[in-house]
Amino acid sequence: MTKSMTYADAGVDVDKANNFIDTIKEIAGKTRRSGVIGEIGGFGGLFSLNLANLDHPVLVSSTDGVGTKLKIAFMMNKHDTIGIDLVAMCVNDIAVQGAKPLFFLDYLSMGKLDTNVAADIIKGIGEGCNQAKAALIGGETAEMPGLYKPNEYDLAGFAVGIVDNDKILESSEIRVGHKLVGVASNGLHSNGYSLVRKICFDVLKLNCDDHIDEFDRTLGEELLTPTRIYSSTIQNILRELPVHGLAHITGGGIEDNILRIIPEACQVVIEKGSWNIPPVFHFLQKAGHIADHEMMRTFNNGIGLIAVIAEDTADELLERLSALDEKAYIIGEIVNAKKTDGRIKWV
Repeated sequence: MTKSMTYADAGVDVDKANNFIDTIKEIAGKTRRSGVIGEIGGFGGLFSLNLANLDHPVLVSSTDGVGTKLKIAFMMNKHDTIGIDLVAMCVNDIAVQGAKPLFFLDYLSMGKLDTNVAADIIKGIGEGCNQAKAALIGGETAEMPGLYKPNEYDLAGFAVGIVDNDKILESSEIRVGHKLVGVASNGLHSNGYSLVRKICFDVLKLNCDDHIDEFDRTLGEELLTPTRIYSSTIQNILRELPVHGLAHITGGGIEDNILRIIPEACQVVIEKGSWNIPPVFHFLQKAGHIADHEMMRTFNNGIGLIAVIAEDTADELLERLSALDEKAYIIGEIVNAKKTDGRIKWV
């Protein structure tokens, strides 16, 4: 008699996935905030928009992943921080528009559900949500046999925030004479990892557990350093000071990202050497023989966030950021664009 086949025979264990929801509920519960309705496990996450002091509320959303930084987590079999990166890449993008993060959802897909690995990933997402003051209200954990290599997975995130319509940060108030204040990153964040892996593993033939003198720790520890989450810092400075624009420095580096918020009639002048560049960038540039321009359009090079502010309040912003334990520097200014020049100039 032919055996009756089940979904589990094809590699999908529904019971294991259902039991894992209890782990997710526990982690999500620690991120709960006002506005959350119900618990994890329904068909969709519920969040009330009955928020005070917003005359014309606007929702701001973002979705992103972690890119090939995941490969480092696979190599090290360390999965408890990659979720912080996921949250950071989403909430930083909405925060620079003036939005306060409300909630977050994740998508985790594996060939075969490893509940220990998945729990570590979700713990990282929960930690990221706590840092961002956003609630983890839902997501999806998918088992897809045959789609991924053993012990690998994919990860995506979705963030929603809110801002009053007249508080949305846009480029219309950016003027000639405004200063650029750069807020420090803590390393690579989550960009440029395809080039990083090529240099470190293909060219230099390093292993993740190799100690690198320049970092004073292992290569893997440096490469898995979680992305900074700036949303709380941003909300703090927006309450205190008239910031006219913010740029999250991700893929494309300083050049591509700052130009996303600068009016066409303006040019950005950035002063080389005006901030401290973490050792990892010098290490990669030397090992990969990377030109300065390529470095600046690939990595954040030590600046994870840029604020545009009037000259007479730039020093006050530096003081405020210092009080928030942020390292910050005046790194440039806005000038009139000249037809013969590009939109960004390094001096």
